[in-house]
Amino acid sequence: MIDTHTHLDGEEFYEDLPDVIARAKEAGVEKVFLPAIDLKSCHSVLKVAREYPGYAYPMLGLHPEEVREDYKDQLAEIRKLIDEHLLTPSPLGEGRGEASSFEGRGGALIGEVGLDYYWSREFEKEQLDAFRIQMEWSIETRLPLMIHCRKGQNEMVNLMKPHINELPGGVFHCFTGNEKEAEQLLQFPNFVLGIGGVLTFKKSPLPQVLPAVVPLERIVLETDSPYMAPVPHRGKRNESAYVKEVLLKLADAYGRSPEEVERITNANVERVFFGK
Repeated sequence: MIDTHTHLDGEEFYEDLPDVIARAKEAGVEKVFLPAIDLKSCHSVLKVAREYPGYAYPMLGLHPEEVREDYKDQLAEIRKLIDEHLLTPSPLGEGRGEASSFEGRGGALIGEVGLDYYWSREFEKEQLDAFRIQMEWSIETRLPLMIHCRKGQNEMVNLMKPHINELPGGVFHCFTGNEKEAEQLLQFPNFVLGIGGVLTFKKSPLPQVLPAVVPLERIVLETDSPYMAPVPHRGKRNESAYVKEVLLKLADAYGRSPEEVERITNANVERVFFGK
């Protein structure tokens, strides 16, 4: 299994990260992807990725909830880190970026980026501009996007649509929407839906929504740990090992074996994240 979205660099894991990684490996998690949310976390994500090469992969970006008056200054510094740590120009100066600080394995993303108007629209224009800028980085560098969107899907789609054929792909993280919203997102080629612990919640409509309109070839697994722990761990600190609960529920919803769902979702990561 692959956990495509886990905040293992966060303070919630400062005291026992080696144990958390060990439990993930024991559960069968072969890779984890770490999203940054601001400039400070860009450095902590890179640190964890260096400590676990070939296992933990970095994403660098500015989360919409962290967009404030100084967002352009933060973006300028984050772009420097992307250029320094995530990109290796090809001999022809083109093609997908590679994670040079991580032995050229690739798998790096721009994220976690997007729009979030759940609590407030105070920085609505700034969020739109920050997302636009980071989307342009993705087009330029060919690094996929990890997109967070809450209460802003129409605005996000309107911003992305003019670039539908330019974007290299990525993940719509933490999808919890209905069939119409899923179809709206699936129009973007090489983008997949990130499915996490909400799938396992008793009142979640996802077990019905996903099989109705979303092929398994458009889904990747995630935990969003330490948040959104799946049943039977709900209310506890989430961690990457628990992605297995998401896999099992997804297999049940689609009427497929866990082994088949694991194989398909892993292949989706290789295609979208590594360009294979």
